[in-house]
Amino acid sequence: MDEKGVMMQDFGRENTYNTESLQAMDNAHYLHPFSDHKSLREKGARMIVRAEGVYLWDSDGNKILDGMAGLWCTNIGYGQISVAEVAYNQMLELPYYNSFFQCAHPPVVNWQKKSPPSHHPI
Repeated sequence: MDEKGVMMQDFGRENTYNTESLQAMDNAHYLHPFSDHKSLREKGARMIVRAEGVYLWDSDGNKILDGMAGLWCTNIGYGQISVAEVAYNQMLELPYYNSFFQCAHPPVVNWQKKSPPSHHPI
């Protein structure tokens, strides 16, 4: 782990993924959004197999800067131990519940207390 709490991995390790096998399963079972499926079947999808900080690695060992932050949902980077621990603990206690039918739960109430006034209910 580095000084920011980011998990450090051994990037020198040997690749244990078979790209062609993963691509064959992908072609047989997965429907990719916003894709030309004929072209995708011909060339095969890039298989992302791990991540750390702002970087991704594909099954061929290529290191890639994740400029889109996982489609804008990992803006704090990958491998944040402190975030994983908080998420893990919350998943054990109450992974999800809706706020329909006049229900609430502590995580949503506590978040609301910390949110800016523009996010408060009317």
